[in-house]
Amino acid sequence: MKIMVAVKRAIDYNVRARPKADGSGVELANVKMSMNPFDEIAVEEAVRLQEAGKADEIIAVSMGTAACQETLRTALAMGADRAILVESGVELQPLAVAKLFKALVEREQPDLVLLGKQAIDDDSNQTGQMLAALLGWGQGTFACKIDLGADDLTVTREVDGGNQTVALKLPAVVTVDLRLNEPRYVKLPNIMKAKKKPLDSFKPEDLGVDVTPRLKLLKASEPPGRQAGVKVADVAELLDKLRNEAKVI
Repeated sequence: MKIMVAVKRAIDYNVRARPKADGSGVELANVKMSMNPFDEIAVEEAVRLQEAGKADEIIAVSMGTAACQETLRTALAMGADRAILVESGVELQPLAVAKLFKALVEREQPDLVLLGKQAIDDDSNQTGQMLAALLGWGQGTFACKIDLGADDLTVTREVDGGNQTVALKLPAVVTVDLRLNEPRYVKLPNIMKAKKKPLDSFKPEDLGVDVTPRLKLLKASEPPGRQAGVKVADVAELLDKLRNEAKVI
């Protein structure tokens, strides 16, 4: 069984993102970047499935600038067997990413595609669903547990009311949630081994995909600061403020 895993290079989750001074986007200059945390969970799950004898090969895929090679090397150090970079200087939006993944899936013929449920930079939560629709495959989103069989899998997914379990026929697309697992610490020997693992590179035009952005960012700005709270003497004063100042009742 072959598993393809998406990994995105994003602003590190410990860094507070700030808009550019002119509001044209998010400031990325001299900002620490790392693998999107949800994608890291997807890589970990793929490696665990391989360690359990349920997968033969893991292919890590990233899309973006040449700097994404660093993110792919991290995935290789975690246990992926080889990597693919689709290199582009254009901002890749969810639909373009899904189309590029579709082209790679048709080329590589994986049995399972794992993605993080969303990226922490744009929070779109769209790529996995779009990919499943383009491929005509079943999908399990927000997975907190995956049980993989020979030609099917069971996905326990988080929904508003609790958990929901769905059965899918392979091949399938699964997007993973925070509680699926805890990614392993990457050791130095594995980092050194990752440098020797194969990493192929393509351009969008090599895959026959038009990645021209369909959406235009008009302005990026910080949310308004929270106002200081006040203490009230009694319930009557609280109700008065809620009714006449906050106007919520």
